Amino acid sequence: MYAVIFKAVIADLDSSYYDTASQLRSRAMDLYGCISFESYQEGDREISISYWRDKEQIVKWKSDQAHLKAQQMGREKWYRSYQVQVVKLVQQYEHNNQSD
Repeated sequence: MYAVIFKAVIADLDSSYYDTASQLRSRAMDLYGCISFESYQEGDREISISYWRDKEQIVKWKSDQAHLKAQQMGREKWYRSYQVQVVKLVQQYEHNNQSD
């Protein structure tokens, strides 16, 4: 399994950003096999992590036309800077203390 970690310094996240992000999340999961996606914002920082079975899925997603348009908007308007890391998950731990 792989994770794509997106870290950014926010410039201006307008309503079009939130609409686009929602559409892209669904598109990544429905068309490209994204397993899960989570995103957090605090102050002017954002971090998003998506999980994928293999690198080929990530490569296909990176070249999706809607995703390419969003990347351009990110560079031009939404973010002051960003960084993307693709990492291979080698181990995972989990604790769940919730009772049903």
